[in-house]
Amino acid sequence: MKKVITTVNAPAPIGPYSQAILSGNTLYTSGQIALNPETGDLVLDSIKAETTQVMSNLKAVLEAADMTFDNVIKSSIFISNMDDFSQINAIYGSYFNEVNAPARETVQVARLPKNVNVEISMIAVK
Repeated sequence: MKKVITTVNAPAPIGPYSQAILSGNTLYTSGQIALNPETGDLVLDSIKAETTQVMSNLKAVLEAADMTFDNVIKSSIFISNMDDFSQINAIYGSYFNEVNAPARETVQVARLPKNVNVEISMIAVK
């Protein structure tokens, strides 16, 4: 059974998709970018601020499904410049315990929605 997960604490979808889908005990989040859900503005002051906003948006989606970062089993990180990897990784890593961190891939892409620098999606299980 499929359940749409929605929260006002993360940016509203800007296309034909949901913030997340819960199927059984598994949550599939859509990719989050650094949109501030209160203002609708992009947070692009620095790659650290941008990544922090992305993680805050993901946290809100996880919480809407009664989950935390401890439930995350897989992450996909898309970045526009691999030179930003260490800064993105430092912020991302601060949300996880290294002992049970999720599986992950990080991929450099040519372009992301709204010309942001980072987009992250996750899969989590209760």
